Amino acid sequence: MKYKTPIYLILFVFIFSSSIFSQILKPTDTLNTKKRNTVAISQVALSTGVLIGLNQLWYADYPKSDFHFINDNAQWLQMDKAGHVFSSYQLGRFSKEALQWSGVSRKNQLLYGATLGFVFLSAVEVMDGYSSNWGASIGDVAANASGTVMYVSQELLWKEQRIIPKFSFHTTPYAQVRPNVLGNTLSEQILKDYNGQTYWLSFNLHSFIKGSTIPKWFNVAIGYGAEGMITGNNTFINTIFLPESKRYRQFYFSFDADLTKIPTKSHVLKTFFSIFNSVKIPAPTFEINGKGNFKFHFIYF
Repeated sequence: MKYKTPIYLILFVFIFSSSIFSQILKPTDTLNTKKRNTVAISQVALSTGVLIGLNQLWYADYPKSDFHFINDNAQWLQMDKAGHVFSSYQLGRFSKEALQWSGVSRKNQLLYGATLGFVFLSAVEVMDGYSSNWGASIGDVAANASGTVMYVSQELLWKEQRIIPKFSFHTTPYAQVRPNVLGNTLSEQILKDYNGQTYWLSFNLHSFIKGSTIPKWFNVAIGYGAEGMITGNNTFINTIFLPESKRYRQFYFSFDADLTKIPTKSHVLKTFFSIFNSVKIPAPTFEINGKGNFKFHFIYF
């Protein structure tokens, strides 16, 4: 099984473009048709451009096939599925905030904005489905839906985001063993090396305990990671066996911050906080892993 589409790279493209609308430019309280059209046209153009670019840069070099599904749920200890949840949530969040800038009603922000992550990533799945080297994954679709549901349900239930999916990364030695799949450079490894990725759910305590003296920005986070993965499922590649490694899961507990709850009147700072609120801050962390070990990291990222 070859490595699938770099969805995190797609996410970063959307983050920086959508943030221009959502934060740097002051949101409008009432509908501004010109702004709404600007957002809609920009998002359609960006989505189309990214899909065309993916087709040319990623899929064009591989043979096509009839549309088909694959079951890759056992691959990479489900780290790729965690990535889909994270990406779908964050794409929806930034799209929703972009529509908020134009004064679109809250209902339409959720209907047309927050669902963008699921719709766009589903289009990518269709492209995978027509590639003979990959295939559309039901597990990926379910993960994409989960990310969208996580965002929309919190908006409907609490009218705020109390639980935020976040991401962190550290380098590992596994990329050196298979750099063509896990990455040669640091930027490639951030996108490809599942061994160094950690996905978090960051809980804002003040939102759950209204009226408390807990700082509004203070969060606690639980994380999931995995190591020992050189291939998706410990198979051999081109009849060459890769070095043996024990694959195991990692679970974390740490402290975090909701940067969007830091008070400021600066829209530039709001942009910065909004973008980087998708990243878990380095902090003291407790780890329990599948090898039966308990670890304390003075600073973990």
